Parts: sequence; C-alpha cells; structure tokens
Amino acid sequence: MSARESGPVPRKSRAPESKPVRTSKAEAATTEVFAKKEAAPKKAAMLDSAPIGLRKASIPESGRVRGKDKDKDKGGDFAEGTKETHAIKAEEDATVPRVKRKSESVAVPRVPRDLETGPRARIDEASRSGAMRKAADAVVQPRKNQPTGPVVVTLPARWRRALRRAGKVSVGAVAAALACVVVAVGGVDGASVYAATMPLPQAMIATCVAALVVIAVIRRAQFAEPSARAQRVSLWLAAAQDLADLELCLALVAGLHVVIAVTGGLESPAYPAIYGLVAFSMTVLARPGALATVGASLFLEAALLVRTGITEDTIVTAGIHGLFLAGAAAAHAVLLRGLTTRYRQRRARRLDEELTALRDSARDYRLIAAALGPGSRAPRSRDEEERLLAIGGVGMIGDAMSWVLSTLKRSLGARTVALLWVEESDGERVKLTEVVSDADDITESPRLPSAGVLGAVLRDRQPLLVGATKPGQLPYYDSGRAGVALVAVPILEGVHLRGILAADRDSMFTESDRDLLVDAGSQVLRVVQAEQVFRAVERSKYEHERFYQATAMLGRALTPEQVMETAFDACAAIVEYDAAAIALYDKDRAKHRIAAVRIGEGGEGIIDPKLAGFEFKDNAGLASMVIKNRHYLPAGGEPREVTAPIYTRKIKIDDAKSLLVLPLLSADEAIGTFTLVARAEKRFGKDVREMLAVIANQVAVSLQNGYLYKQMETMATTDGLTGLTNHRTFQARFEDLLQRAQRHGHKVALLLCDVDHFKKVNDNYGHPIGDEVLRRVAKVLQEVPRKIDIPARYGGEEFAVLLDNIDVTQAKAVAERIRIEISKVVVDTEKGPLSVTESIGVAAFPDDGRDRATLIERADLSLYHAKHTGRNRVVTWAECQAAKAKQAS
Repeated sequence: MSARESGPVPRKSRAPESKPVRTSKAEAATTEVFAKKEAAPKKAAMLDSAPIGLRKASIPESGRVRGKDKDKDKGGDFAEGTKETHAIKAEEDATVPRVKRKSESVAVPRVPRDLETGPRARIDEASRSGAMRKAADAVVQPRKNQPTGPVVVTLPARWRRALRRAGKVSVGAVAAALACVVVAVGGVDGASVYAATMPLPQAMIATCVAALVVIAVIRRAQFAEPSARAQRVSLWLAAAQDLADLELCLALVAGLHVVIAVTGGLESPAYPAIYGLVAFSMTVLARPGALATVGASLFLEAALLVRTGITEDTIVTAGIHGLFLAGAAAAHAVLLRGLTTRYRQRRARRLDEELTALRDSARDYRLIAAALGPGSRAPRSRDEEERLLAIGGVGMIGDAMSWVLSTLKRSLGARTVALLWVEESDGERVKLTEVVSDADDITESPRLPSAGVLGAVLRDRQPLLVGATKPGQLPYYDSGRAGVALVAVPILEGVHLRGILAADRDSMFTESDRDLLVDAGSQVLRVVQAEQVFRAVERSKYEHERFYQATAMLGRALTPEQVMETAFDACAAIVEYDAAAIALYDKDRAKHRIAAVRIGEGGEGIIDPKLAGFEFKDNAGLASMVIKNRHYLPAGGEPREVTAPIYTRKIKIDDAKSLLVLPLLSADEAIGTFTLVARAEKRFGKDVREMLAVIANQVAVSLQNGYLYKQMETMATTDGLTGLTNHRTFQARFEDLLQRAQRHGHKVALLLCDVDHFKKVNDNYGHPIGDEVLRRVAKVLQEVPRKIDIPARYGGEEFAVLLDNIDVTQAKAVAERIRIEISKVVVDTEKGPLSVTESIGVAAFPDDGRDRATLIERADLSLYHAKHTGRNRVVTWAECQAAKAKQAS
C-alpha cells in the first residue's frame, strides 16, 4: 500500500499541488534561502517517520557522510553540490508525504553501490529528483500480522572459505570412506569373476571403486603440501596431507575388498594383499593413514563375516585374518615404522640444526666476522662469503620488513598489509615479498598479475585510495576480496619504482592513513638501501683485502717460477677456477710458450697438465688475439663457440662453461697471457674480471722482475764463457754437499779436469779458438754426468765436477766416459780440424778426505800425476798414492 493510500491527510498539513516553475539562475539564487528554510523542517519530519532504507535513499550522493566529511555534514552543509541541487531538494522534500515509522523493515530500492563508493561526480539534478520520487512512491506501509518475505541467511566469508577448503581437501577421503561403507554393506555381494556374467549393479559399483582407486593414486602422487603460512591460517590446509593419505589408504582398502568379494570372500586367494597394504601403510604413511588402513581393514573384515554368516568355520577364518592383520601391523609398527620414524626425526633434527647453524653463521659473519680483518677470519672462498652475506642480508631484511608490516597493521587496524616488489626484468610484474594478515586466503603464488588497482599504481606511480574493491582487484587474495577498502602507495627510489605497499580493511582509509603508509614505504626502502650499502662496502673491502694479499704474495716471489705459482694462488683467493695456465710471448720469434699450468680441485680432465713447455706460433686463437689487442677475451667471460681454439686447435679444453684469457701487460706491452677456465657458468663476472685484470698486470711486472732477478743470479753464480757454475758458487755448493753427506752418511766424489796442452792451442790457433774449445768441453761436462751432479769451471782450462752419492769406482767410470767424449771433440779451424784431450784426477769422501780443502788438494795431486804420466788419463787418489809408494821403494 502506497503512502497515498495510507489514509487521508488533514488539509492543513497538505501542501498545495503545483507543477514546478522553471526559473532562471538569478531567480533561483534569490529564492535559495527561503527554499532551504521551508524545506528543512519538512525533510526532518519525513526522514524521522520514513523507514531506514528510505532515509539512506533520500540522501543524495553529494550529501553522504564519508570519512573526514562528517564534521562538515554536522553543520548542515553537504560536501559537494550546487545551489540548484539544494533548490530542487527543497522542492522534493515539500512534495514527499509524511510516513509513520514502523518496526518492520520493508524492501526499498537501494542506490547502486558504484554511486556510493565511486567518484563523486555531478549527477543531473532532474534525473536524481525523478529517481527519488519513484523511491518515495514505492514505499509500502505494512499491515499488522502481514507475513514478510523469505529470510536469506548468508554465511560470513571466512566460513564460506573454510567450507570450500574443507570440501577441496576432504572430498576424496569422504568418497573413499563411502566406498568402504558400500562394500561393507554388501554392495558387490553376489558378483564373482568365476561366473559367466556379473549383475549390472555390482559391476557398476566395482567399476566406480576401481576408478576411485586410480584417482586416489593420481591425486596422492600429484599432491603438493601447502606452505607453512597457509597451514598456519587454516586447519583444513594443515590436515591436507593426512587427508590425502586417508583418501589413498581407504580407496585401496575398498578396492582390495572388492577384489576379495568377487574372488571368493573369506576364502579368496587375494586376501594376503591386505596384509601387504597394512604393512606398507604402517611403514610409509603417517599415523592417521596407517591407523585408518588397519581400522578400515578390520571393519570390512567384520562386515564380511556378518554378511557371510557367523559359523564356527567363518569365525575361525575371520579370526586368523584378524590375527594376521594385527600381526603385520604390530610387526611393522615396532620394527620398520620405528626405524623409519627415528630416521625421519633424526634427519629433520639434523636439517633444522644445519639450517639454524647456517642462519647463525650467516648472521655472525655479517655482524662480526665481516668487521674483522682477513687474518682473523676463517678461510672461505669468494662464493662462500658471498653466499653467507646474501643469507645474512636476506634474513636481516626479512626481519625488518616483518616488523614494519606488523607495526603498520596494528597502527591502521588493517586486515592485511602486503609488500609487493617489482621484478627488475621488465618492471611490469610484481611478486609478493612479505605479507602480514589475519585472513586465511592469502595466495600461494609469489608472482601476481599487475592488473586492477596494482596496475594503476604501477602505471601512475601515485598513492591510491579505494572505497570498495571489485572482484579480482586484490591479487594477493585467492578469493579476490570484493568490497573492502584499500590503500596502496608506490615505493620509489628516485625515478625508479621498486615496489608497492598495500593495506586493506573493512572501513574507509583516510589521507592520514595514506601518509602513514608512504612513511612506512620509505622505511622499507631505507632498509633495502642500507643492506645494499653494506654489501657494497663488504665487497669493496674484500677486493682491497685480496689485492693487498696478492700484492704481498707477488712481492715476496723472486723467481719467475715463484711468481707463476703465486699468481695461481692469488687468483684462487678471488675466484674459484678449475684450471689455469700462463703463456709467455717472445716478440722477436713471434712465438708463445706455455710456461705453467695449474689444475684446481675437481678440474681433472679439463686441460692437459703436460702442456707446460709447449710452444706455438701466432695464430687466430684467443691467446694470440689477446696479445694483439691487449684486451681480455671473451668479452662476457663465456666462450661463444665451444670449438673456438684458445692456443691451437690441437689443444682441447673440454667442458669449459666459463673462460677468461687476460693479457699480461708491462709498460703497455703484452708479454704473455693468463688463462682461467671453469666448468660453472658465469664464473668470471664483471667485478671479478676487473680484479683479475689488476692481478694480471701485477703478475706481468713481477715476471719481468723475476727474470731480471734470475738474470742477475745467473750472472753471479755462472761462468760467462761456458755457462757452468763459477768458482765461488762451486766452493759453496761443495761445502753444502759435504755437510749433507756427513749428516746422512752419503759419499761424494770430486773430479778435477784439465785440457791437455791448452797453452799451445791458444798460441797456435788463437784465443777465440781456445774459447770455443772450452765451450765444447763444458758442453760435454754438462751432458755426460747426471742432472744432480754439479759441473763447474774451476779456473782457466781447469774444470771440476761434483758427483753426489757415488763411490770412487763409480766416479772413475764417469771420469772415463767424460775423457772419451772429450777426445771425440773436433773444432774446425782455419788450419784444419783440432782435437783435444783431457786429464782427470779423482778424490772421494770419506775415503780420501773428510773436508773440502783436503779433497781438492788430493784431487789436484791426482790430476798432476795424470799429467806427468802421459796425459789423457784418469787417476784416483789411491792410484796416486800407490804410484808414489812404488816410486819411493
């Protein structure tokens, strides 16, 4: 019944009906005050007597109280609107009749929700007044005892989500339990595989149970355990794995009992399969699944006994089955299950301890060890230190983010506060980095779509306030969460968008809430920047420490060999490699020589360690190109072509995922190459290449210094004409050899050699020919003895040879070979071929003397005796003594 039908209105209170008169803006402005005064009391009376729904519908959008506009609305002024709107409003209030207030609620057309929460745009006044007149005319005064419409009960959203999750995770277990019940009540009784045909109902039930078994196995194989966060917010998700085990075991029990039912019942030959299933479940499955398997088996066994008929034979058979079931379950529970449980617990405990130790180690390294010098820290590789820094940094950032978001959630009274980070790959996708929420439907997916409100923040990079979200606008909820208030602010680092900080709740957010979120975003950015600065400082400190160590190590190396070994160690302190090689370049001959090779731990087979000493000419390989361009290759630290040669095509380097060939530059001249090879990908990044380039330059300078040192050492210890050890070095080496022989009980022999008639050679052929004779004799002395023996130029045409760990007889044999080889020497001269001979005296330690002076003296006397007894012969000290004794007698 309409308001007009509710009864006659006294003529005194009825407003005269008249059509609205169209007036100009000036006239409307003149009569505005009077219209407002006349409309105010009538509107108050109407709203006081109208139902609640009509009161809400009667207030235009511009006059709604929202947020901070409440204080303004108390003064009688609307937040928005025009003078024309107020005039028409007054006219509407005058034409709407008074309606008495009733306790019963009536259905009133509601204003569309998008008008309540959308932008406050100007709406045509005539359209608004028409809509409100229709709403007023639609009000019906209910009669007494008139039944109202059906009441629709709506469950809270959390309950609906819980029911959906319960259905999702438990539908399989419920279906399997129903299958067990169907089998227990005899759903497949009367069917037999031995019969020609099977009844249709039993066949359908057996087929359904078989399909259920297949589905249960597939679902369990594809089951993925929910995350720890999801299990904390939902008990159903926490029990998902147990329910999956329950579904599998109940389906298998039902399937096996179907097989038993169609193959003979209690006398079925397939019955032992139940024992195997019980043993499997007790060993592998968790406790709920294992107990469910045993319980379902006993239940179906009892049901089968009841259906078969309780007789003495069936009781005995069922008792034996039950005894075997209990025995199989007990045996595996006590033995295998106990061992498996202990193993799992021990493994879980060890894993927890390792993770805790790793986190503690990372934190300690970040906070304590990083502040110490390189000598105070435990030796770690570059990769391990970077890993510890990364773990410690992520932990510190995570703790700080969690604290900021938790504090922000309490301050705003929000349901959820989420931090979404922009992926650096394209800058258009976001991932859920941290979230603090009371909701239980937070998404498990780390990457979220950038549409809706998040897309607006990504695009505009401006804070956003939303009164009520639409379905799907909050991607960090699985359900979309429509109709909640949202505030989202961008996290900007200069002009770069790093992330989005968002919060939602039921009530509208204010501008002060938005400002608080902006400040929190700045705090989040400061935490990340502080960690970046810390990592940069640590990396710089690490590089300086390694540079200092490498410089100190290279400074202590004197010879080229020491420099190369030190270079390998210095590079290993900066980056892990599997193989390394240093090749030196001879500019005059345009040839490369591989001087040293180092195989790292685990790098066997990647390069041949016997390449040291290999020479090759300039070619199109990487090493030759590096020498020509004086720049490292390949440019990115990774070989573009697997078959590209480094030295020559004959030299193969297998399975090289990372490769770097550095030039050894000294005074802007390439003197060689330093090659590093690794099986791991992207091992030689930009920062590593820069460090290694500096090390390579220091290696080049140290190599040149080493060659200069070696040259000076050679000049100080070697005879310039013959290349043999000089007299001073010979004396020192002889003393060292005697001391070592005395300590270890070894023998040492000394040979003193003299070229026969050498003065005549100089007089008859000249000194250049004499020098050539000395060089040819020195060459024989270098070739005939062993490598450990020491030939030396004693002075003039005299030579000496030190023979280690050898007696007099062996020494005389070596001397004879030397004498014979020298007699074969022929020097071409202008006067014809020249042949020379040599006399040799031998003295041995300890038989002929125990000190250096005595041995030299007695070897010299033996040589003198050889000279005076025919030359071109070998005489020992014992033979000299015997000849003197014979001559004296």
